[in-house]
Amino acid sequence: MMDQKQIAKQMIQFNKTAFDNSFNAMSMVYEQNEKMVGTFLQQATWIPEEGRKAIENWMQSYKKGCEDFKKLADENYQKVEEFFASSGD
Repeated sequence: MMDQKQIAKQMIQFNKTAFDNSFNAMSMVYEQNEKMVGTFLQQATWIPEEGRKAIENWMQSYKKGCEDFKKLADENYQKVEEFFASSGD
């Protein structure tokens, strides 16, 4: 029978895999939306330059926020994995 530490490690790994898969799916949706917005902005000549810049800045901010969130999640999963590795098997 597995000990509790091993079960916890497997649960964390499962959780990280689920998070990574969900994040990757969300990223694909974002990339499609980014392409759609880009196409829209090319065709919508009636939008003033100020509006275009605002939309582009919003998209860049969203992308940076997602990247920062992923980096933070990865760092924290790494800390948890290191905790279990350092506590001995």
